[in-house]
Amino acid sequence: MRQILIFLVLACLIISCGSAKKAKIREEKVQVVVNTARSYIGTPYKWGGTTRAGMDCSGLLLNSYSAVNFSIPRTSDQQSKIGQKVKQKDLEPGDLVFFATGKRKRKITHVGLVTSTYKGKVKFIHSSSSLGVVESLLDSEYYRKRFITARRPF
Repeated sequence: MRQILIFLVLACLIISCGSAKKAKIREEKVQVVVNTARSYIGTPYKWGGTTRAGMDCSGLLLNSYSAVNFSIPRTSDQQSKIGQKVKQKDLEPGDLVFFATGKRKRKITHVGLVTSTYKGKVKFIHSSSSLGVVESLLDSEYYRKRFITARRPF
């Protein structure tokens, strides 16, 4: 009986260490993705762009995730199908937030990357067609009205 108890305790320790290690690795990758995205702040918007000369919203995320060798699709609509769905109240840095900014109210046309969450306030980085690459609050009236879904790529 004592050997079984010791075995169970050791198994729990090993499992929790593995979980903690995975969480730390994810956290480190997310930080690289966020830092990469922030390095593009001020880059002008360009439809289909993926360089510092001009970038669109999905191109920003394509470049940011490639910094950790994680491949994501090219368009915001395609990006909205990867990873796990996340409720807005459960958003974390590294999550993708999707919006319908066009004439069709449910068609995903814009994506951003959550950079921080603090006391219910969510900041995300994206390439705005009018401002270029900027960080915005998800709770702003414009984005709150257009929010569709969120995903956690890894």
